[in-house]
Amino acid sequence: MNAMFNHVDAFIALLGGLGTLEEIFYISSWAQLHIHHKPISLLNVNGFYDNLLSFLDQAMEQKFLTSSARQIIISGATVEQLIDQLQSFIPVIDPSMSRIN
Repeated sequence: MNAMFNHVDAFIALLGGLGTLEEIFYISSWAQLHIHHKPISLLNVNGFYDNLLSFLDQAMEQKFLTSSARQIIISGATVEQLIDQLQSFIPVIDPSMSRIN
């Protein structure tokens, strides 16, 4: 992960299983801790990630996730939509979180 991390401008998850989910949340936790400010995205082909995105929305509504933490993961249904999302991405900085040294 560290070798890849140093050479990318963004993270894009394609359809996948547990390993893909683990990587998404691992790199998302780094963003939440302000270790990086690179966009993290899901290519949501045919609604594959709809339930995951709904779960994250529900976790935010129930105060298990802050709004800024929820905004870490972006998605698009097509490659074109995802590229637009990535190009317009502005990281949300949550002052309540800080990098752990």
